[in-house]
Amino acid sequence: MNFQPVDDINLLLGGNARPAVSTTKLIIDAINKYYPLEGAKQMIEELEEEGELEGLEFEKMEEKDLLGMATEAPIIKLVNNILLQAAKRGASDIHIEPFEKEVIVRLRIDGIMYNVMTPPKRVQGALASRIKIMAGMNIAEKRIPQDGRIEIKVANKSIDIRVSVLPVSFGERIVMRLLDKSRSFAGIKELGLSERDYKVLERSIERPNGIIYVTGPTGSGKTTTLYSILNKLNQPEVNIITVEDPVEYQMAGIGQVQVREKIGLTFAAALRSILRQDPDIVMIGETRDQETAQIAIQAALTGHLVLSTLHTNSASATITRLIDMGVEPFLIASSIVMVCAQRLVRRLCPVCKATYVPELELIKKLGLTEKDLKSIVFYKPVGCEECNNTGYKGRLAIFEIMEMTPGVAKFTMERSDASLIRNQAMKDGMT
Repeated sequence: MNFQPVDDINLLLGGNARPAVSTTKLIIDAINKYYPLEGAKQMIEELEEEGELEGLEFEKMEEKDLLGMATEAPIIKLVNNILLQAAKRGASDIHIEPFEKEVIVRLRIDGIMYNVMTPPKRVQGALASRIKIMAGMNIAEKRIPQDGRIEIKVANKSIDIRVSVLPVSFGERIVMRLLDKSRSFAGIKELGLSERDYKVLERSIERPNGIIYVTGPTGSGKTTTLYSILNKLNQPEVNIITVEDPVEYQMAGIGQVQVREKIGLTFAAALRSILRQDPDIVMIGETRDQETAQIAIQAALTGHLVLSTLHTNSASATITRLIDMGVEPFLIASSIVMVCAQRLVRRLCPVCKATYVPELELIKKLGLTEKDLKSIVFYKPVGCEECNNTGYKGRLAIFEIMEMTPGVAKFTMERSDASLIRNQAMKDGMT
């Protein structure tokens, strides 16, 4: 180990620095904690210098007091700075988490959570109140969960922020999801599909009727895939209507319906009305229950192309999930055209990634041979200024695309489990 840098630090700081072993993520978290978001440290100091936060118990404060504090300049600057930096860093979510002695602000970037700031506990109430004001919530109500929305503009981008407030043991936990409303969706060629999967998808969406399901866990890119398909299908000669909760992105030339369950406008209710609007293509944001699934299948069987999503872990599990919902297997086999299951994985930083030879254990786990190694190049993360020293920048989707082949239809009709359906799909070409 080279101790020269340690000696230089001791000389510079007049201290006794000790080297330690750590992971990249822990080092980044420490940097973000002690050197927080750009400009945020100064704003927190301004709040503390005002002295008005000392000794206040936010749980007992009146609404007018909370309102007054939440509209003071330092708090406004702090919240604006958090939102701005999250948007600049490409964060998908902002988490503000209250604990017994501290408040932690974290950002989810490329699927990974990073600590970025630890404001003093005494700013917690004003911070929460400011966000609730911006999201149109009741700042005096802290006993029940609340949902709201904020719209901001950053570098000519329109950012829609969905805000969720949840009462927890030490205050209100706030999560904000950021959506870039001004983004343009890539064509299906840019989704990252293999040649075989691209051909299957293109062939499926060209059909005049049937159901195409896009499945995966929350945050796996299902919305991006659906909107990319809609972008491809959106032509003057077809009538496309969607029902969503919420409508995440506006698309010109497409009728988009927002679900409002409080007044009875559910997915199923909206879908019934949509089918009386002479649609060619219908997109259902999520198949949540048996009623919605049944209506979607009937729509597919009566000459409509239907796109929808399900929360399942694999393409084959979509079949068993629908059967568990109470949908008859023969209806599933005759209506589903294709299922696209997907995940998002972190992309190696193109600037600093480095080639390497993997260990034998990994090669065996991947099912590769020595012959395969001659044609495959392996890369590993390194870390640089471009990727904030994480080794990763952005994410890409990996897919599992299953057609409703005669073999898959046979196992579906027999109510077979997901593993048998998957094995048959792989025999039929699914990778």
